[in-house]
Amino acid sequence: MQAGGCLTRGSLRAILLRIVLLKGLVVHALPTAAAVLIASLVCQGAALSQESYPSKPLRIIVPYAAGGGIDILGRTIGQQLAERWKQPAVVDNKPGASGAIGTELAARAAPDGYTLLMSVNTMVIVPSMGKKVPYDPVRDFAPVAPVALGSMALVVPASTNIRSVADLIAAARQAPGKLNYASPGSGTPHHLDMELLKQRAGISLVHVPYKGSDGMLTAALSGQIDAAFIPIHQALPGVQAGKLIMLSSGGSRRSIATPSVPSLSEAAHIDDIDVDVWYGLYLPAGTPAAIVEKLNAEVNAILKLPQVVAALERQGLVATGGTPEELATLTRTDGERWAKVIREAKLAEQ
Repeated sequence: MQAGGCLTRGSLRAILLRIVLLKGLVVHALPTAAAVLIASLVCQGAALSQESYPSKPLRIIVPYAAGGGIDILGRTIGQQLAERWKQPAVVDNKPGASGAIGTELAARAAPDGYTLLMSVNTMVIVPSMGKKVPYDPVRDFAPVAPVALGSMALVVPASTNIRSVADLIAAARQAPGKLNYASPGSGTPHHLDMELLKQRAGISLVHVPYKGSDGMLTAALSGQIDAAFIPIHQALPGVQAGKLIMLSSGGSRRSIATPSVPSLSEAAHIDDIDVDVWYGLYLPAGTPAAIVEKLNAEVNAILKLPQVVAALERQGLVATGGTPEELATLTRTDGERWAKVIREAKLAEQ
């Protein structure tokens, strides 16, 4: 018997043998009785499989290159799962196509609980950018748990006269289309974060996409661009060196890493604006609920460990945790939110 109730050839032979040996069956009753028996055995086999989970190594797909925040999340949780479950948990980096390559691998994996996906909110953004991706972020996955939030920092070069979000908004309104902002590429959270601020504040800035985070950060530090949303842990060294001014954190609340800096919502005087990045753990759709629940309980326990909380904070990440239902809601509603931003900004590829 395979996980999730799939029958092997051996189990099918066993079922047929039991049917033959049943006494008192009449011919016309055989199909019904056989169906009941098979259903019973499938349920028993699935229960046994879930009770023994995990009985072999886990594979955690990270659809981005090694070294980033999402990779650190995958390795941190994988190490803890391996220690708690006495089974290896191997992180498999599959970068490319804005995360679509690794995400598709996870979506097509067997729904037996042994292939996990550590993902980020780019997962729900990419489909709305007009790119044809071989997965549906809602239909093709079984959410396990929200894992962490990554705070963004709205920064400007120290060489400018801008010292607050209000200053940035005022400067953009005085000279529409004259100021620019950087991102590591079209369709990235950094790009859409500024597009959301532009829409909500009614301002115009020109997008300057770079090839990756390094180019964007270099441009910001050297004063080649006027503004950017950058992950806090990447921005802080430049802020501390006096090369960047941090105008706000990206969420509706202040970041724990910069408690003296206002949130975007309070600095811009805009209600319900949040551009922080969220991370979630998923399984392929169809994974048995018992496995999802067991993994959810373990992940939530791991995210409460002091050493894990501290390790994530060093990367500018806040451990969250939560239920599968909360991640399911976040996946759906955030996808809808960014789809609206993309439509209004006319960013989708034709």
